[in-house]
Amino acid sequence: MNRLARTLSSVAIIASIAGCKVGPNYKRPVVATPASYRGGLAPDIAANATTTPLGAQKWTTVFTDPVLEGLITEALKNNYDVKIAADRVLEEQAQMGVTKAGEYPTLSVGGSYTALGLPSSLLSGLSNNSNSNSSSSNKNTKGNFFSGGLTASVAWNLDFWGYYRRQTEAARASLRATEWAQQTTYSSLVENVATSYYQLRTLDAELAITKATLAARKQSLDLTQKLEQGGSDSMAEVRQAEELYYTAEAQIPDLERQIEQQENNLNLLLGRAPGTIARSGAEHSVADAAHPTEVPVGLPSDLLERRPDVRRAEELLIQANANIGVARAQFFPQLSLSGTGGVGSSQLKGLVDSGNAYYYAAGSLAQPIFDAGKIRSNYHFAEAKHKELLDTYQQTIAGALRDVSNALVAYNKTRDYREQQEKQTAASADAVRLARMRYNSGYTSYLEVLTTDTNLYNSQLTLEAARQQEALSLVQLYNALGGGW
Repeated sequence: MNRLARTLSSVAIIASIAGCKVGPNYKRPVVATPASYRGGLAPDIAANATTTPLGAQKWTTVFTDPVLEGLITEALKNNYDVKIAADRVLEEQAQMGVTKAGEYPTLSVGGSYTALGLPSSLLSGLSNNSNSNSSSSNKNTKGNFFSGGLTASVAWNLDFWGYYRRQTEAARASLRATEWAQQTTYSSLVENVATSYYQLRTLDAELAITKATLAARKQSLDLTQKLEQGGSDSMAEVRQAEELYYTAEAQIPDLERQIEQQENNLNLLLGRAPGTIARSGAEHSVADAAHPTEVPVGLPSDLLERRPDVRRAEELLIQANANIGVARAQFFPQLSLSGTGGVGSSQLKGLVDSGNAYYYAAGSLAQPIFDAGKIRSNYHFAEAKHKELLDTYQQTIAGALRDVSNALVAYNKTRDYREQQEKQTAASADAVRLARMRYNSGYTSYLEVLTTDTNLYNSQLTLEAARQQEALSLVQLYNALGGGW
């Protein structure tokens, strides 16, 4: 038995060493990336090879608002999508262990014990060696039989063609793809929290502007009412002042609604129940949001290593490549070995007697002959899936290059737009001041005040939106470059 076991083990080891893995080995596809991004570098950036690209910087160095930093930290800890992504990684780790176990033999051991007691009358009838008198006198006696033993069995499907090794390779790629999906979740969460926070602060600023405008319009309304009562103004001008006042007043509850809903949305990202969100002190505008003048973007080829979605797409391509080998191996014979051995005896001491040992060993070879094209169709399916994921990988890279270029355009232009909007808002504020002076002096009607006041209010809201776009352009550029994880 020992000699046979050693022989089978030797054959299995030799077969495994000599075995090959059919199917293609993975090579990263050649991807032609441009030398630089469209639009070049963002303004005020000097090309410097020693500078760390924005996408490789930790998010704490990009978003310097202390409240925003705290919110992102809390979200990365408590967000449900982050927890689900971590759970999926654990699932894939366990699944890879299940798959890899197929490469190794299985060994099982067991034991049995049997006790049988039969009446002597039955034994006499079966043997025909006793008369009726002896049966009557011994009818209460029994014949006792005992037996037991230990067994061990082993089975091994030899991986001569790499069938199980390719499955493990595919499972490992699937695990890495899930890990990169987890990094994508981190990046998206950082972007979403920063975006929601800046949107919330913009709504706060719009509410503050509306309340200040409402107070100024209330003063104008009071003045026109007094002038109308004194005969200096007409009722039409009072109605125009009321129109301005009620327009601003109607905006307040709508802005408060948007603020509470935005807080609820942000709380969901934080893994909290609906409630209020803290701001940075009393300042609710995004005018002080970080917008560095030097933002090194690195080379487009860096995206192949940095972007989590690109890395995930490549790991899925690696998995599909390994599955071609799995499908290819099914064309070849499958060799398996199995054996069972043990000892059996009716006495305990007999279990250590080599004379009571027994064994069974077998080897089998199975070669598919006819399966109505199932194996071939499965192979063609694996090849087609690989082609699909190759195109997906290239599409993901193209999309990443587009995202960075669009983010660069936004980063380049939103600052200019905000600066021009600040000039327009300043001009509108001065126009309102002059119109009120002319109206108070009796040189113009209230219609001029109404027009300029409306223009100022709209310009102020547009300025806050421009400041929000400027802040969000950095968030989008950071995420497009693969930052946030």
